[in-house]
Amino acid sequence: MIWSGDWPSDPGDEEILIRAHAERRVLITLDKDFGEHAIVRRIPHSGLVRLAGIRLMAQADAIKRVLELYGEQLPEAAVITVEPGRVRGRSTRGGSDG
Repeated sequence: MIWSGDWPSDPGDEEILIRAHAERRVLITLDKDFGEHAIVRRIPHSGLVRLAGIRLMAQADAIKRVLELYGEQLPEAAVITVEPGRVRGRSTRGGSDG
């Protein structure tokens, strides 16, 4: 696991997404801008999980559950949004699963 907050400076969302893809890492974020970069701007990625409105103490469990359910789909450019009581997903390579 890598936390971009440990980096000496913030390279910006686009560069973070590019680095994660180069390292074949799933990006987990609270920031909706990454979804725009992946979906609208079509920046390649290796999976994106956005936590929206998930309490801090519930975030680890939410991430674990998403990885269990969608782990195989994430590297295929899936974008998963997790909200209280709801999980939405889509592939940026076409199609939608929810």
